[in-house]
Amino acid sequence: MNIKGICPIAPAVFDERGALDADDYRRCCEGMIALGAESLVLFGIAGEYYKLDGDEQELLIDTTAELCRSLHAGCIISNTCHSTESALRRARRIEDAGADCMMILPPFFLKPGGSALFEHLDALCSAVRIPVMLQYAPEQTGVAIAPEVLAKLALRNENLKYFKIECKPPGSYLSALARLLPEDRHILIGNAGFQMVEGFLRGAAGVMPGPSMPDVYRAIWDALLAGNRREAWRIHGVLNALLNQIRQNVEMIIFFEKRILKRRGLIRCDFCRGPAFRTDPVYDELFETLYAEIRREFREARNGML
Repeated sequence: MNIKGICPIAPAVFDERGALDADDYRRCCEGMIALGAESLVLFGIAGEYYKLDGDEQELLIDTTAELCRSLHAGCIISNTCHSTESALRRARRIEDAGADCMMILPPFFLKPGGSALFEHLDALCSAVRIPVMLQYAPEQTGVAIAPEVLAKLALRNENLKYFKIECKPPGSYLSALARLLPEDRHILIGNAGFQMVEGFLRGAAGVMPGPSMPDVYRAIWDALLAGNRREAWRIHGVLNALLNQIRQNVEMIIFFEKRILKRRGLIRCDFCRGPAFRTDPVYDELFETLYAEIRREFREARNGML
């Protein structure tokens, strides 16, 4: 399966007590696919993977792979382990579960660099036969990697097919990497799709946003594919007005993405495990104003959700 188009991050879905709600998670993923998601990404940074215990992660791996397979959507599972040994075990687990792609988040707790980081990433690519995606998110991880290093990894590993780029700004990095990569490799834009139109113009194959509005991202992407840049810019401008307010840090956008998911009927509860963002009346007023604008771009899903 080619990973392309709209590939949102699957959220961690909890009940009112903060327990993982696997049934509601399945229903949410079904709704995201019905709204235009072509692949789902498990354990993305916006998916609160760092707040899940081992048993919960194991359950979600199997649940996501099975659901995506049944609905003919791509399944991307991120490998976020910090040690090479545990990451290799997780890589084999991801492949055995039936994922279509493994995404690698470079280890960042002690910010390894140089040969240590390269060897870690190289070992993970070599550990599986399925396609691999490398996530480059230096703002969140503090780990900077030159595009020449990523290209070297790609040349050594034929299955390193994809790169999720979300540095700030991503444009020149994306273009530099694209020039260095073999022609059969692809770049997707992250960072909530804030620069998705520019990413498209620079050759990105898709966007990996948050979970709550796959239909809006799909409308922008379809307009770009159709050559209707005016319409793409119009919708993207409405989207970015909201994103500019709610994505001031990771926990903030997770909080408001879940609020939108609940408003749209995709989840029953918008609980975020602590430590989490806390809103106030000014944040709420700004959100409501901008949300009213973006709602006009929503479409009805096949199961009747709005």
